Formats: sequence, C-alpha cells, structure tokens
Amino acid sequence: MPKSSKQERRHRVHRGLRKDINGTSARPRLSVYRSNKHIYAQLIDDIAAHTMAAASSREDGVAEEDTRTEQSHAVGELLAERAQEEGIGQVVFDRSGYPYHGRVKALAEGAREAGLTF
Repeated sequence: MPKSSKQERRHRVHRGLRKDINGTSARPRLSVYRSNKHIYAQLIDDIAAHTMAAASSREDGVAEEDTRTEQSHAVGELLAERAQEEGIGQVVFDRSGYPYHGRVKALAEGAREAGLTF
C-alpha cells in the first residue's frame, strides 16, 4: 500500500470531522484554511450555503511584520469582531483536518478572546 501524503491525510481527517460538524445561521461553522504564508477563516452557514463573515492574514488590519502565529491571532480577533457585527456569538470550530496546534490554535484563541464562544 503506497504512503499517503500529508495533504491526503488532512483531507481524509477533514471528511471525518465534517460528518459531525454543521453550521447553522444561529451557530455557523468557523472554517480555517492554512497555507504556508497566510491563514484564512470563514463563518459558514451550511444550511443556506452562505459565508457570513471572513478574515485573512492578507488584509490591511493584520501587520505583515508579525510572526505567522501572531498574524493568526489577529485574524481570529478580526473575525470575531465581524461576527459580532453580524450578531453571531457562538460558532462551531472546524479545524479542517489541521492539528489543533500553532497557528490554528492561535486563531481559535484570538477569536475566543474577542468574544466568540466555541
């Protein structure tokens, strides 16, 4: 049996996670995507197939001089502010198959500190 790549493993884990995680308009799914340079987060209502809010490390509110972990924390705070503008206080966290560690964890902690409840 051939070895699977990290990407294939992440997709397999993500499919398993998505069986149990669903976003609604009252409690959307906070989906995280992590690339080598940037991190992206969205609040998704899966029933209506609608993105309610989004934030990324490529935006003006995030300092480029910071480390990637600090940028992730700032993205979490930015997303939480946008969620509160939409009237959203609770979310379901979808780590998209990434380990809950490093930048993914920093984003989650930033969102919690800014007022989102997981």
